[in-house]
Amino acid sequence: MLMNSGRAARLNYLANGFRVLVPGDHVLCAVSGTPIALDELRYWSVARQQPYLSAVEATKAEQQG
Repeated sequence: MLMNSGRAARLNYLANGFRVLVPGDHVLCAVSGTPIALDELRYWSVARQQPYLSAVEATKAEQQG
């Protein structure tokens, strides 16, 4: 994974996990833009295909429609 250090990954978000489309070590929160390490990613939207830093950002995204 050293070759992917510092690179943003592209993921396909699934109901019970995600599939890596483009290797990397993090994704960016769709609301805050904060980097999220893949091993710390816990919140995402399957419908929107977006990652979120925490439940707070996930709720904000849901409220914004």
